[in-house]
Amino acid sequence: MPTQIPGKGAVLTQLSLFWFQLLEGIVGNHIVSTDVPAEVADRAVIVQPLEMFQVECVARGYLTGSGWSEYQSNQMICGNQLPEGLLDGSQLPINLFTPATKAEIGDHDINIDFAGAEAIVGKEVAAELKDLTLKLYATAAEFAKGRGVILADTKFEFGLNNQGQLLLGDEALTPDSSRFWEGATWKPGGAQPSYDKQFLRDYLVASGWDRNSPPPQLPAEIVDKTALRYEEAFFRITSSKF
Repeated sequence: MPTQIPGKGAVLTQLSLFWFQLLEGIVGNHIVSTDVPAEVADRAVIVQPLEMFQVECVARGYLTGSGWSEYQSNQMICGNQLPEGLLDGSQLPINLFTPATKAEIGDHDINIDFAGAEAIVGKEVAAELKDLTLKLYATAAEFAKGRGVILADTKFEFGLNNQGQLLLGDEALTPDSSRFWEGATWKPGGAQPSYDKQFLRDYLVASGWDRNSPPPQLPAEIVDKTALRYEEAFFRITSSKF
C-alpha cells in the first residue's frame, strides 16, 4: 500500500512481544532483545537469524476467508472434509491445520493440504509444525475468548536457529496475521465485526481495485479507521492502552 497506517509497526511489534512471552512455554521464539536505536523504538526488535521453513502454518477455528471460498466449492479446506450446512463465520467442528505455500512479496500464498506440506518440509517436521500450530492456536484462542475476542484464524512461521532448535519467528497473532472478531456480536452467516486488516481489504474490494495494478492511495477516513482497529485489537488483547 502506498499509504502508511500510523502506529501500525509499533502495534504489530508490541502485540507480537506480548504473545511471544505468553506462549514461550509451548515453543521458544527468535527474540533476543528489544534494546534498539531510538529511531525505531517500539517497532523493531533484535532476533536470532532463523532458517525458515517454507510453509505458512495456518490454524483455523472458524470458517471464513479462503476457507469459506473452498468450502463452497468442495465442502473441504486444504484436504479436510467438513460437514454440510456451515455458514460464513461458523465455528468449525475441530480446529484445523491448513498450511499454505510462502509467496514472493506482492503475491498471494496458496493453500495446500497436509501432504503438500510434507513434500516441502518432510513428514516429521510437518507433523511437528502441525502439532505446535494447533497448540499455539488453542492456547491463544482461549486467552482471547477471555477478553471477549474470537480468534477466528491465524498463521505462524517457524524456523531453525544455528543450533538446530525449532523456534517461532516473524510476527505472532497480530491484526496482520490473524482475524480477531468481536465475541459479543458473532453471528454466522456473513462478515463479522473485526479488529484486523479485513476492514482495509473490504474497502479495496469496494473501491474497484483490480488487484493487479498498483494499490490506490487511501482516504484519510480509511487510514484513521484502520489505525483505530489495530489499536483496539492491542487494547482488547493486552488490556493496556496503546
